[in-house]
Amino acid sequence: MRHTRNLAVALVTLALGAAPAVALANGSGNSGNAPGHNKTTTTTSTTTTTSNPGKAYGRFCQGEPKKHVAGQKGTPFSQCVVAMAHAAKSPKTSASSACAGLSKKHNKDMKGTPFSVCVTGVAKLRGKS
Repeated sequence: MRHTRNLAVALVTLALGAAPAVALANGSGNSGNAPGHNKTTTTTSTTTTTSNPGKAYGRFCQGEPKKHVAGQKGTPFSQCVVAMAHAAKSPKTSASSACAGLSKKHNKDMKGTPFSVCVTGVAKLRGKS
Protein backbone atom coordinates (compact mmCIF):
# COMPACT_ATOMS: atom_id res chain seq x y z
CA MET A 1 0.00 0.00 0.00
CA ARG A 2 2.81 2.38 0.91
CA HIS A 3 4.66 1.66 -2.35
CA THR A 4 1.52 2.37 -4.36
CA ARG A 5 1.08 5.74 -2.67
CA ASN A 6 4.74 6.67 -3.23
CA LEU A 7 4.44 5.65 -6.88
CA ALA A 8 1.27 7.75 -7.30
CA VAL A 9 2.93 10.79 -5.72
CA ALA A 10 5.96 10.37 -7.97
CA LEU A 11 3.80 10.11 -11.11
CA VAL A 12 1.74 13.19 -10.20
CA THR A 13 4.91 15.18 -9.50
CA LEU A 14 6.41 14.11 -12.80
CA ALA A 15 3.22 14.99 -14.68
CA LEU A 16 3.00 18.44 -13.08
CA GLY A 17 6.67 19.11 -13.79
CA ALA A 18 6.42 18.06 -17.44
CA ALA A 19 3.20 19.95 -18.24
CA PRO A 20 4.81 23.41 -18.64
CA ALA A 21 7.57 21.99 -20.84
CA VAL A 22 5.06 20.26 -23.10
CA ALA A 23 2.91 23.42 -23.31
CA LEU A 24 5.90 25.56 -24.27
CA ALA A 25 7.03 23.01 -26.86
CA ASN A 26 3.60 23.12 -28.48
CA GLY A 27 3.60 26.92 -28.53
CA SER A 28 0.44 27.15 -26.45
CA GLY A 29 2.16 28.83 -23.52
CA ASN A 30 1.20 32.34 -22.46
CA SER A 31 3.72 34.83 -23.78
CA GLY A 32 3.23 37.22 -20.88
CA ASN A 33 0.26 39.02 -22.40
CA ALA A 34 -2.21 38.46 -19.62
CA PRO A 35 -5.51 40.37 -19.73
CA GLY A 36 -4.97 43.94 -18.62
CA HIS A 37 -1.30 43.94 -19.58
CA ASN A 38 -1.23 45.44 -23.06
CA LYS A 39 2.48 45.89 -23.62
CA THR A 40 3.40 46.01 -27.28
CA THR A 41 6.91 45.84 -28.60
CA THR A 42 8.03 47.30 -31.90
CA THR A 43 11.34 46.14 -33.29
CA THR A 44 13.32 48.22 -35.76
CA SER A 45 16.71 47.61 -37.27
CA THR A 46 18.50 49.60 -34.56
CA THR A 47 16.37 49.78 -31.40
CA THR A 48 13.53 48.15 -29.56
CA THR A 49 10.88 50.42 -28.14
CA THR A 50 7.87 49.67 -26.01
CA SER A 51 4.65 51.56 -25.60
CA ASN A 52 5.30 51.88 -21.86
CA PRO A 53 8.95 52.76 -21.16
CA GLY A 54 8.36 52.33 -17.44
CA LYS A 55 10.85 54.07 -15.27
CA ALA A 56 14.00 53.22 -17.19
CA TYR A 57 14.95 56.83 -17.85
CA GLY A 58 18.63 56.03 -17.36
CA ARG A 59 18.85 54.51 -20.81
CA PHE A 60 18.37 57.98 -22.30
CA CYS A 61 21.16 59.38 -20.08
CA GLN A 62 23.81 56.75 -20.77
CA GLY A 63 26.42 59.26 -21.90
CA GLU A 64 26.34 61.20 -18.65
CA PRO A 65 29.23 60.84 -16.18
CA LYS A 66 28.41 59.17 -12.89
CA LYS A 67 31.08 60.99 -10.90
CA HIS A 68 29.96 63.57 -8.38
CA VAL A 69 30.78 67.17 -9.27
CA ALA A 70 31.67 69.44 -6.36
CA GLY A 71 29.04 72.08 -5.64
CA GLN A 72 26.23 70.28 -7.44
CA LYS A 73 23.39 68.21 -6.06
CA GLY A 74 23.89 64.66 -7.32
CA THR A 75 25.79 63.42 -10.34
CA PRO A 76 25.12 64.59 -13.91
CA PHE A 77 23.62 61.14 -14.58
CA SER A 78 21.19 61.37 -11.66
CA GLN A 79 20.26 64.94 -12.61
CA CYS A 80 19.50 63.76 -16.14
CA VAL A 81 17.34 60.89 -14.85
CA VAL A 82 15.36 63.31 -12.67
CA ALA A 83 14.90 65.64 -15.66
CA MET A 84 13.64 62.68 -17.74
CA ALA A 85 11.10 61.83 -15.05
CA HIS A 86 9.86 65.43 -14.97
CA ALA A 87 9.61 65.54 -18.76
CA ALA A 88 7.73 62.23 -18.85
CA LYS A 89 5.21 63.33 -16.22
CA SER A 90 4.53 66.70 -17.84
CA PRO A 91 4.42 66.59 -21.66
CA LYS A 92 3.94 70.38 -21.81
CA THR A 93 7.35 70.94 -20.18
CA SER A 94 9.96 71.76 -22.81
CA ALA A 95 13.15 69.73 -22.99
CA SER A 96 15.31 72.75 -22.22
CA SER A 97 13.33 73.67 -19.11
CA ALA A 98 13.35 70.07 -17.87
CA CYS A 99 17.15 69.93 -18.26
CA ALA A 100 17.80 73.48 -17.05
CA GLY A 101 19.80 72.38 -13.98
CA LEU A 102 22.45 70.52 -15.94
CA SER A 103 25.81 71.97 -16.87
CA LYS A 104 26.43 73.46 -20.29
CA LYS A 105 30.20 73.03 -20.02
CA HIS A 106 32.01 70.43 -22.10
CA ASN A 107 33.63 67.55 -20.24
CA LYS A 108 36.58 65.67 -21.68
CA ASP A 109 35.83 62.12 -22.87
CA MET A 110 32.18 63.07 -23.41
CA LYS A 111 30.35 63.85 -26.61
CA GLY A 112 28.36 67.04 -26.04
CA THR A 113 27.48 68.66 -22.73
CA PRO A 114 25.36 67.17 -19.95
CA PHE A 115 22.62 69.62 -20.96
CA SER A 116 22.68 68.59 -24.63
CA VAL A 117 22.66 64.87 -23.77
CA CYS A 118 19.63 65.48 -21.56
CA VAL A 119 17.76 67.45 -24.23
CA THR A 120 18.34 64.73 -26.84
CA GLY A 121 17.25 62.15 -24.28
CA VAL A 122 13.96 63.98 -23.74
CA ALA A 123 13.45 64.07 -27.52
CA LYS A 124 14.04 60.30 -27.70
CA LEU A 125 11.73 59.76 -24.73
CA ARG A 126 8.96 61.62 -26.52
CA GLY A 127 9.62 59.79 -29.79
CA LYS A 128 10.79 62.81 -31.76
CA SER A 129 14.22 61.45 -32.60
